[in-house]
Amino acid sequence: MRAGGGGARAVRVAGAGGFWGDDLDAPVRQVEDGPIDYLVMDYLAEVTMSILHKQRARDPEAGYARDFVSLMERILPACLERSIRVVANAGGVNPGGCADQVAQAARRAGVGGRLRLGVVTGDDLMPRLDELLAGGHELRNMETGEPLASIRERVTGANVYLGAFPIAEALGRGADVVVTGRCVDAALTLAPLLHEFGWAADDHDRLAAGVVAGHVNECGAQCTGGNAMAEWWTIPDLDRVGFPIIEAEPSGDFVVTKHEGSGGRVSPATVTEQIVYEIGDPAAYPTPDVVADFTSVRLSGAGKDQVRVTGARGRPPTGWLKASIVYAGGWRAVGTLVYAWPDAAAKARAAARVLRARLDRLGLRFDEVRTDLVGWDSTHGALAGPPLPDLPEVQLRVAVRNGERAPVERFTREVAPLVLTGPPSVTGFGEGRPRVREVAAFWPALVPREAVEPFVRVETREA
Repeated sequence: MRAGGGGARAVRVAGAGGFWGDDLDAPVRQVEDGPIDYLVMDYLAEVTMSILHKQRARDPEAGYARDFVSLMERILPACLERSIRVVANAGGVNPGGCADQVAQAARRAGVGGRLRLGVVTGDDLMPRLDELLAGGHELRNMETGEPLASIRERVTGANVYLGAFPIAEALGRGADVVVTGRCVDAALTLAPLLHEFGWAADDHDRLAAGVVAGHVNECGAQCTGGNAMAEWWTIPDLDRVGFPIIEAEPSGDFVVTKHEGSGGRVSPATVTEQIVYEIGDPAAYPTPDVVADFTSVRLSGAGKDQVRVTGARGRPPTGWLKASIVYAGGWRAVGTLVYAWPDAAAKARAAARVLRARLDRLGLRFDEVRTDLVGWDSTHGALAGPPLPDLPEVQLRVAVRNGERAPVERFTREVAPLVLTGPPSVTGFGEGRPRVREVAAFWPALVPREAVEPFVRVETREA
C-alpha cells in the first residue's frame, strides 16, 4: 500500500455498473473515453444472489455473471496497457469459477501470461451453516426475530457481506483484476482507496469517506442523471449517459465527475439523490469496515459536472456482519390481461371479481393473492384514488403465491378463459398461460464477525 499523505495524487475510481444487466458498454466507455485508475462494477443484489444460487444448483460450474467474462476479453488488453485495475463482485456464488473463466478470456485476448488475477472468497456460509447453528448462532431473521432453524431444510444459499480490506489485500499483492463473491457494494470503491492511501482500520473518518464514495459509485448512472427525480426532463443525452468517476484524495475528500463530453449531469442534486438512496438511518450506515455518518457530509459545486464531497465522519464497525440467506419460499404465477376504453378500469375490476369467484368455487386457496390495475393503482395503491372513467386502457395483473405448486398451476389455467367469458375489449394474452416460478425468499440475519474468515488468492495464470 502507498503511505497516505498530502503529497499523494488523487485516484480516479470509475463506476461502470449498478446491477447485473446494466449498460453493457458503460465499462468500455469508462476505459476508452478518458483517464482512470480503477474500474469497479457492482453486479449483486439479493434477487441476483437468488438467481445465481438457482443457476449453480442446476450447474455446479455456473453461479457468476457470465457477461463479465466476455467484457473482460474485450477490455483487458486496454486495461493492462493503461494500468487500469478492475474490481468486481461478478463472482456471485462462484467466484473461483468466474476467475477461471476470466483467465481463459485473458488467454483468448492474448494477455494471459500478463494478468495477475485476485479472488476473494469466504463469504459462502452454506458449508458451515449447521456448524454455526450448533454453535449457538441462531441466525434470527432481522425483521421477524424467527430463528433460522424454522426453515433450515429449505435453505438453498447463505452468504455474508464482506468488506473492503480483503480486496485491498489482493490489490496490494499485485492483482490487476479482483473478483469477489458477496461484499458490500461500497467496498468495491473503498478497497482501491485503502490500497492507494494506506488508510488504517481505525481511521474511521477516512473509511467513512470511502464508504460514501463507494455508495455514490455503486448505482452507476443513477448519480449522473439517470433515474433523476430533480428536473429529470432537463438531463441531457441519456442515450450516452456518462457513468460516475470518483476523484479521491488522501484526506478522504473526493470529487464526483464523469468523462468530458458524455451525457447526463453531475450536480449537487443528482449526487444528493444517490447519497440518500437506500441508507436507512443516515447517521449510522453500518458496513463491515466502519459505521458511516452520512449527516456530516457536505456537497458543493466544483465546476461543470463536478461535485466536491467533504466532511464524512465514521465510528468503529459493529461486531456483526450481515448475512443474506436464500430459501425456497413456494411457488408463484402472474397473469395479465389488457382492457380498453370505454370503462377500461371497470371492466378490469369486474374481470378480477370473476376470476376470484372461479378460484373460490374450485376450492383453490393461496398464501397471497395480489391484484393490480397497471395504469391506475399499481404504483400508488389506494393513494391513486378512484379510477378515471376515460382511462384509455389498463392492464389487469393478478399474482398468486402458495407453498404448494398444484394450486398455482391450476390458477394459470383460469386466466385465459376470461378472454371469452369475461368483460369485453380484452387483449394482451399473446404470451399464453402464465409461467409457474419458484419463489426464492430472503432471510436477513447477523453473524458474529469472528465467525467469518475471508480468503485471498492472487496468481498469474499461464498464457
